[in-house]
Amino acid sequence: MPAPLAPFLLWCALLNYGVLLIGFVAWTAWGEPLYRMHARWFRLDRAQVDFAVYLMLGLYKLAIWLLFLVPWIALRITGH
Repeated sequence: MPAPLAPFLLWCALLNYGVLLIGFVAWTAWGEPLYRMHARWFRLDRAQVDFAVYLMLGLYKLAIWLLFLVPWIALRITGH
């Protein structure tokens, strides 16, 4: 008998939120050195890099919700 899907989805969500948190902490703690590195590679100004990071973190959070948390909630509601 296969293992239940709900605990798997919950663990995936928690692990992905951990990765999201690490990314947020890394950007807030080492934003300037990371910006300088990316600016050398791509010739972007600070506002563009901040926007790109903000967008990436937001889309990642949205993906976590859509791929893991919403299915987990649906499984909990239906009792599976």
